[in-house]
Amino acid sequence: MSGTTVLLDELAADRTDDPVAGTLKGWAAYARPELRRAGILRGAAQSGTVLWAGGLSWGAERGLSALHGGLPVTAVVPPALLTAAGVALRAALLAAGDAAAARGARVVRETLRRRIIETALPSRGPARSDLDDTAPARAVDGEVDQLTDWLTGYVPARTTMLLGSGLVLAAIACRSWFVALLVLAATPLLPVNLKVIGLGTQNAVRAQLTGIRTHQARLLDHLRGLPTLVGLGAHDEAARVLERDDREVARRTEKVLRIAFLSTAWVELLITGTLAVVATYCGLVLLDYLHLPVVPDRMSLSAALFVLVLVPAYFAPARDLAAGYHARAQAAAAAELLPPVLDAPGDADPPSGPPLRAAHGASPPGVRLDAVTVRYPGRAAPALDHVSLWLAPGRFLAVTGPSGAGKSTLLAAAAGLYAPHEGRALHLSDGRASPADPGRVSWVGQPAHLLPGTLRENLLMARPTASDEDLLGAAATLGFEDLLTALPQGLDTPLGERGTGLSSGQSQQLALVRALLRDAPLLCLDEPTAHLDPEAERRVLGALRRLARDRTVLLATHSPALLPLADQVITLDHGRAR
Repeated sequence: MSGTTVLLDELAADRTDDPVAGTLKGWAAYARPELRRAGILRGAAQSGTVLWAGGLSWGAERGLSALHGGLPVTAVVPPALLTAAGVALRAALLAAGDAAAARGARVVRETLRRRIIETALPSRGPARSDLDDTAPARAVDGEVDQLTDWLTGYVPARTTMLLGSGLVLAAIACRSWFVALLVLAATPLLPVNLKVIGLGTQNAVRAQLTGIRTHQARLLDHLRGLPTLVGLGAHDEAARVLERDDREVARRTEKVLRIAFLSTAWVELLITGTLAVVATYCGLVLLDYLHLPVVPDRMSLSAALFVLVLVPAYFAPARDLAAGYHARAQAAAAAELLPPVLDAPGDADPPSGPPLRAAHGASPPGVRLDAVTVRYPGRAAPALDHVSLWLAPGRFLAVTGPSGAGKSTLLAAAAGLYAPHEGRALHLSDGRASPADPGRVSWVGQPAHLLPGTLRENLLMARPTASDEDLLGAAATLGFEDLLTALPQGLDTPLGERGTGLSSGQSQQLALVRALLRDAPLLCLDEPTAHLDPEAERRVLGALRRLARDRTVLLATHSPALLPLADQVITLDHGRAR
């Protein structure tokens, strides 16, 4: 078995008993044609190296002859043209290979990001309830990017080494079979070297990424609770904790970089040592100092220059592969962190029937909960405990109870935003049952969730194709004409984080207008009048009467003023209906 084959087998890391390697192999398969093309193009670029090395050695030989009057000066023109052609060919093939690798890496990153976003924000079915708020954002923004160097460097480099090093070795053998034997003998040393590189690298990178995750999550929590921390006088201690986390992340990053630099030094030492042996052999032969059995003792200056130039070129793919091996360790660490945020667990027992589709003006569905139980991590008691209910299409259900009784959780399960741990949440239409689908739901909570941007942009979230006339008409339908006239810039009024710039009443009015624009057949209202003054509550109450027409409505509320709107009322207490 050749040294190149040994090295490729050592670095393939695609063994079926390695789940991380299997995960990486599956991700690379998204862009396998582009990544393979990148490796072939980069390997073929070594033919350009062979050409310019041949032109350089040929030109040197002819130049020396011209200096001694044996040839005219113009004799160096053909070698110079050959050298230039080789350089141009190499540059063109490398550029094409880099472009193919970049395209492949982009395909993999976009595919993984789409899967993460679909898991965090599913278009149909429940969202994940077992992830913290920042996990999908960290995965999309940071951990997916950890795969870039592995995709653009390591994955194509294996093909590059097989093709490129093979071309160079064949060219060397054509001029000196003994030099080819020397470099081939040095090749099996690389797997040992790369084992040293891999020792601890993946653990160091995993520790670094875990530290970054912890630091980001803690920073976000402290920013969210900054007013509370300041009020308690604990902001200085919080700052010290964040500073300690920052130093820990810096320490772990320094360790990763130290391993990377040391591994590169090992590879360069091996290549330099092999080149020194070849250069010594060529020098002794040219000086006629070497006379050993079997060992060739004759070599032209042109051949010596040719093989000396190509020996580093033979090891160049191995150097790239060594650098990619560190990138693979980074990718492997990311592969252990990403799977939990990539795919939502499937339903163990999905209800029969095709999924229902949301549509403007669709008939309102019925809602049925069959012994639904929902639990939250870290809480012994379930948020919902075997709750069952039936709401006919077009009817209005109000859910009351003390704070923490499970009202919001019941609405989320009925809307399909949470997957019950036990029981089933169904939407029913035309006698067919389907899993609760958030695509058929308009959700209005308190406080209203508004994004930084203009008032128009926040309204268009519900219906991107709506015109300004549609937006104004929806506000007028709910009796909120003065919502826009009271604002100096109307639809162009800028809003800050969480609706900064609007009062609580105006924010809630805006949320109701969005619900009307969405025109979903199932409306979920989670404490829509909480923390509103009596006048704002009266205006919202009037809008709810209009909004509830021709819709199935679920309302969670503490307010007795909203209960007369309901056809049914249930009370929750510690997750149980009574």
